Amino acid sequence: MKTIIVIGAGIGGLSAAALLAAKGHNVTVIERNERAGGKMNEFRQNGFRFDTGPSLMTMPFILADLFKSCGKDLVDYLNLIPLDLLCRYHYADGTVFNCYSDTEKTLQEIRRIAPEDADAYVGFLSYSKNIYERTAGSFLENPLYSFSDFSNLNFFDLLKIDALTTVSKRIDRVFHSDYMRMFFKRFTTYNGSSPYLAPATLNVIPHVELTLGGYYLSGGLYSLASALVRLGTDLGVKYHYNETVKNITGKNRTVHGIITGSGEEIACNVVFSNSDAAETYSHLLSGPMADKAMRRKVEKAEPSCSGFVLLLGTDRIFDSLGHHTIFYSGDYRREFDDLFVHKRPSEDPTIYVANTSHTETGHAPAGMSNLFVLVNAPYLTNQSDWESEKDDYASLIIRQLENRGLKGLGDSIRVKSIITPAEFYEKYRSNRGSIYGTSSNDRLSAFRRPSNKARNINGLYLTGGSTHPGGGIPLTVLSARHAVTLFQRDFE
Repeated sequence: MKTIIVIGAGIGGLSAAALLAAKGHNVTVIERNERAGGKMNEFRQNGFRFDTGPSLMTMPFILADLFKSCGKDLVDYLNLIPLDLLCRYHYADGTVFNCYSDTEKTLQEIRRIAPEDADAYVGFLSYSKNIYERTAGSFLENPLYSFSDFSNLNFFDLLKIDALTTVSKRIDRVFHSDYMRMFFKRFTTYNGSSPYLAPATLNVIPHVELTLGGYYLSGGLYSLASALVRLGTDLGVKYHYNETVKNITGKNRTVHGIITGSGEEIACNVVFSNSDAAETYSHLLSGPMADKAMRRKVEKAEPSCSGFVLLLGTDRIFDSLGHHTIFYSGDYRREFDDLFVHKRPSEDPTIYVANTSHTETGHAPAGMSNLFVLVNAPYLTNQSDWESEKDDYASLIIRQLENRGLKGLGDSIRVKSIITPAEFYEKYRSNRGSIYGTSSNDRLSAFRRPSNKARNINGLYLTGGSTHPGGGIPLTVLSARHAVTLFQRDFE
């Protein structure tokens, strides 16, 4: 049995802690904030309840497998609700498109707004599924650490995952209407990348949502974090909150323990860091434990975009909103140029709104709504000044939503809270405020993510969206599984 410290109670850290405890190890999770979840968290005020992070659950079989590996059943901890209407899309010209989990219902919508693309839609789903089948085993479910991991790859499959063109170029060749082109390009934002820069391999993402399905969790997405804490507690994991980790200590490039922000030294055999990889290599490892090569690598990598979040408790219900709603910008290409080329907030952003009170009425007082509003924002630079800009930018977004059909939104607000990229950095130490780890804006970036085991430091493993295989709930859970697999190779 090993004594293991997990730094950070995000989804990756919580998952790793449960898997390790299930194998009999002595596991303690240390979290800098007052509760678990990391960027998956919640906010409550005056009868309104909001998720503040992820709002859609996909690939639930990965979660089910996690609980099964811990000797538990997912259904005893979580209630997954499949969504019929996956998302409602509002285009700048007033066109509305409803996307359903039922492909035939979605095709009826496409025949209404873009009949020329109905056949292409079916073909594109098949193409997306093909990429998934060629990457699931070789990339997502593979730790990609040792020679044996790479030797098992089918390189002929890797030649057929459409990595030599961009998401945007492939979509433009397949679809004729701007409606379907914009619809499919938005999936790249699921990992904080630009469809105009990222490889077409990311066209795998539509298969995950449109074919495998989208889900909501009863009680809100934060119930996942609560369930993972409960799982860990049932297995003997200990949790310490409101405690920072200052350094990972060791000798001869081998982990011996940690030093907390209060100066306490805690000995351990192994550390699992759920901190952002850039934070781990740049700040938690110093002196003789520093890995200067990895520090340069993670600091050079382009972060994903960040996000600007408004939590709005309103005294009315807006009929144009579903559970998930997107209002597209008038110039999609310009929006991504703003984010990734000029690194400035867009003046005409695509706006995402999650309204969980549409599904669970208890998340807002009767006749009212809880609106989680998200727009993509650039990662932090030396020119970022969100403290002075956030109120004006919030007002701009509210005005745009009013112009897009949410009449009287501004006057209806009873609760308002803002989360900026600067706050994502301050609270979670994510790399330059990014919310999806590293971007995938070149064809090899997915393979350059930091590994789930430190190559030059014995006893250090990494989890979370900034590591392999990437961001988002299911991939973050897989990062924990990979880290534990590599730990087992070393110690069991």
